[in-house]
Amino acid sequence: MRISVPTAMYTDDFRAVNAQVVAEHRANGGVLETAFAGAPILLLTHRGARSGKEYVSPLAYRRDGDRYVVIASMGGAPVDPQWFRNLLAHADVQIEVGAEVIPVRAVVATGDERDRLFRAQADEISNFDDYQARTTRQLPVIVFERRA
Repeated sequence: MRISVPTAMYTDDFRAVNAQVVAEHRANGGVLETAFAGAPILLLTHRGARSGKEYVSPLAYRRDGDRYVVIASMGGAPVDPQWFRNLLAHADVQIEVGAEVIPVRAVVATGDERDRLFRAQADEISNFDDYQARTTRQLPVIVFERRA
């Protein structure tokens, strides 16, 4: 079944939507009934590349075995999202999937693996093909691998 996620995250009020999704996710063990209802969403806790400040970003994800996969689409914007740039500086982060908090390391997928993971996620969440078509940059695919 293909789903589509709302594009409200990419409007001027994305911070308000972000805060609402984070609060709802945490209050309901990861079940969302408003924005992103029905979409698989995880919460990424990451640190600012320069500031070190902690941020939480809700992201659509897909499982690949024991790994979690996200795409740094930013709605097809011409630049990568800030959370992705933060991961490049600080790869050890945590994600919340349902009620579980998981320490992970972020790894940027490349080559055939990147293409396979992108295609699998785009086949499930229709927005990603649209986002890729809106930009000339190749949308990064990030794999979260559990840390001990």
